[in-house]
Amino acid sequence: MVRVLLVGFGPFPGAPVNPSAALVKALARRRRPALALTQCAIHILATSYAAVDRDLPGLLRQNPDVVLMFGLAGRRRHLCIETRARNAQSVLFPDIGGYRPQRNVISRGGPAAVRGNAPVADLLGALRGHCFPARLSRDAGRYLCNYVYWRCLRHVTGRRPLVQFVHIPPVKIGSQRKPRRGLSFQSLLAASEALLIAMIAASRR
Repeated sequence: MVRVLLVGFGPFPGAPVNPSAALVKALARRRRPALALTQCAIHILATSYAAVDRDLPGLLRQNPDVVLMFGLAGRRRHLCIETRARNAQSVLFPDIGGYRPQRNVISRGGPAAVRGNAPVADLLGALRGHCFPARLSRDAGRYLCNYVYWRCLRHVTGRRPLVQFVHIPPVKIGSQRKPRRGLSFQSLLAASEALLIAMIAASRR
C-alpha cells in the first residue's frame, strides 16, 4: 500500500478562490487501476505561515510515501513542476492572517536551496500527450508555496517521502466556456492525475 498525501491551499490576498483546494479534492476521488493499492489523504492548508508550522509536522508523522502539493501562481500560464525550494521568503506580502515574515530567509545558516527528491524528468515525461502546458521551474517564489516545499523537503530522510510541489495557473472551476490553450480545470485534473501516477510508480522502485 502506497500512502499518498495531497496538499492544496485555501484563499489568500488577491485570490478569493484557490483552485488548488478543489484540485486535490477531485484528484483524491479519481479511480484508475494505476491508483489501486494506494491510500490517499488530503489536506487543505490555510495560506498562513502559522498553519504550515502547525499542520505540516503532524501530516508528515503519518509517514506518507508520496507528498504531492499544489499551489496557485496567478501570473503563470503553465503547470510548473518545481525542482527546488529556496531558503527565501518575502517580507512584503502578508499571509491570510496579515502576518509578514521579519527576515528574508527561512532558516539562518541553512543552505541557499534544497533540491526536490522526486524524478522531475519522469514527471514532465508523464505529461506528454496532455493538452495542459507544463514545464520545469527552478523558482517556487518567496511565498507560502516555497515555504511549505522547503519545510517538507527538510523533513526528508533518504528518499522518503517523495515530495513534489506543483504550481498551477488560474483556472475556472466548472466553467463551461471554451478554455484558452487547454487551461481548463478538467485538463488540469487529468494532467495532475498523470503526475500522481508517476509519483506512485517512482515510490515503488
